[in-house]
Amino acid sequence: MIHHHPDDGLLLAQAAGTLSSGHSLLVASHVEACAECQARLRELESIGGAMLEQLAPAVLPSQSLAEAMAAIDAPPAAPKAKAPPRRSSRPALPAGMSWPRALHGCSATAWRWLGPGMRWSRVTVPYDPAANVFLLRIGAGKELPFHTHSRSELTQVLHGAFHDGRALFGPGDFDEADGDIHHQPKVLAAGECICLASVEGRVMFQGAIARMLGSLVGM
Repeated sequence: MIHHHPDDGLLLAQAAGTLSSGHSLLVASHVEACAECQARLRELESIGGAMLEQLAPAVLPSQSLAEAMAAIDAPPAAPKAKAPPRRSSRPALPAGMSWPRALHGCSATAWRWLGPGMRWSRVTVPYDPAANVFLLRIGAGKELPFHTHSRSELTQVLHGAFHDGRALFGPGDFDEADGDIHHQPKVLAAGECICLASVEGRVMFQGAIARMLGSLVGM
């Protein structure tokens, strides 16, 4: 059962299309597996549509029609040669676990060492290579260094569970953390945990070694 969800502010921004690519991907990954948030997102999209219908008509510049007709009459551009489709590479997952559909078209590196019992994978978002999205795979009983955030970090639990001193986050749960949150996520002893994360700004770790390892990930 999912206990932690994006708040209405995030869902409204998702409905309006104003979230960054990385954060939008995280919210979409949660929504696809959460019936409650699917219903809430549809409600917010309906509210947004009703608000648009109530807006006064906008007056277009006088040359808009001429520019549109010129574009219609312009000869078609020569088709660009299409590169052969590439299969998205992704690291191996535990048996029974599948990728969120929101990651369709995204690729991810093989698992890379981050620390004892800790691995990570860089996720490439094809339509926004600058998006800071990655996977964390943390072993049973392991914990990340204590940290806060310069801006915003979204986390979606894909497998396993962790507790960060505030709450327990299990499969399907979503977390948003900012500079007001100081925590140290620790994976439960029952098994490893895999999370998808999007970071805007920096994760601010305590300790020089932790900061160095975090910089390798882009955290």
